[in-house]
Amino acid sequence: MTSETPESQDIWLSKEQQDVWLDVWTMRIGLPARLDAQLKEAAGLTHFEYFALAQISMTPEHRLRMSELAEVADMTLSHLSRVVTRLEKAGWVKRVPDPDDGRATVAVLTEEGWKKVEEAAPGHVQEVRRIVFDDLTDEELKYFGSAMKKIVQRLGMANQLPRV
Repeated sequence: MTSETPESQDIWLSKEQQDVWLDVWTMRIGLPARLDAQLKEAAGLTHFEYFALAQISMTPEHRLRMSELAEVADMTLSHLSRVVTRLEKAGWVKRVPDPDDGRATVAVLTEEGWKKVEEAAPGHVQEVRRIVFDDLTDEELKYFGSAMKKIVQRLGMANQLPRV
């Protein structure tokens, strides 16, 4: 007789679920580290800095409220403030008061910031393709995208990032 009850069996992942979960965990740790290393070497940017620049660049007029940027980048406002301070010092972003709400601040991509995005994007995209997409068949990509969409929706983060 075992000490496991039907209820206790439900708390454990199946072997297949555990294998997938460990791959998700490894990807969650490994992917940002690899992308960060590529961006630092090729463009002198951290992944957080590039992500902030890229998100601002995809908005109309290259402007994004800091609170919205923090939300889409999954950064606290204090972390984002440190990132944007580095971007400001480099001349790639400037902060201005929000014309619609004087209590809020807007991050604005400068012309030099746009050039930095254009410089960094090709190598970043190439690395994303190499690591994430190159080994997937069209069918695997479809299933991967469908699964990721379900997970993002469960997290309550669907449609958070701008889609171009």
